[in-house]
Amino acid sequence: MTEQTPSPAPLRLYGRRKGKPLRPRHQHLMQDFLPQVSVTLDDLAEPQKIFSHHPSTVMFEIGFGAGDHLAQLAHDMPNAGFLGAEPFMNGVASLLKKMDDQALTNIRIFAGDARMVLEALPPQSLDAVFLLFPDPWPKNRHANRRFIGPDNLNRLARAMKSGAELRMASDVPPLATWMQKHTLADDRFAPHAGTESGQWPHRPAHWPTTRYEQKNLAKHPPAWLSFYRR
Repeated sequence: MTEQTPSPAPLRLYGRRKGKPLRPRHQHLMQDFLPQVSVTLDDLAEPQKIFSHHPSTVMFEIGFGAGDHLAQLAHDMPNAGFLGAEPFMNGVASLLKKMDDQALTNIRIFAGDARMVLEALPPQSLDAVFLLFPDPWPKNRHANRRFIGPDNLNRLARAMKSGAELRMASDVPPLATWMQKHTLADDRFAPHAGTESGQWPHRPAHWPTTRYEQKNLAKHPPAWLSFYRR
C-alpha cells in the first residue's frame, strides 16, 4: 500500500474582512469594477499576462490598506504591473476608487491572503515586494501571526527575482525590530547598500507616502526598511 503525503494545513487568515458599510459608489465599484481587475490564483501562473500591456516588471504589495502607496506607484510607473493583496473589503473598495478616478489600468487585485499569492506565483517572478505598516500583533502569544518570519521569508525568497527589493515600514518599534532581525538572519536577503542593517534614517524620497503614515507621523515616527533578494 502506497503512503499518501498529507495535505498541508490550510492557511488561517487573521484580522477583519469588513468594516463600516460601504458608500453607494464603493458598493458599485465592488460589484462592477472589481471583477474586471481581480485575479484568481490560477491566473498567477503567468503574471505578466494578467495585465493588458504584458509588463516585464511586476511588483506586489502585501496588505495595501487604502491603496495610497500602490496607486501612486502605478501612476508613476505606467509601464510596470502592480499586484496587490488585501483581505479587508473596505480597503479594496478604496483602491478601486483611486483606480477609477485616475484611470489606472496597471493594477490587479487579489482580495484575500497574500501568502496564497506568493505560493501561486512562479519562482523568481517579482521585481519588488512591499509590506507597509502591517498589523503588529503586539501580544507575545500572537507574535507568530506577524507576516515576516521564516515561513513567509521562504515564500518571498522563492517568488522574488535576484536583486528584487523587499520594502517594509512600521511605526511600531518592536515590530520594526522584529522584521529587521528576521530578515537580517536570512542569508537570502541583503540590506540595501545605502542603509545600516537595512534601515533608512528617513523615508526615501522615492517611497510614496500614505494617509496612515501622515496621520501618525508626529506621534509614531516610522522605521523604513529595505532589503534585496540576493
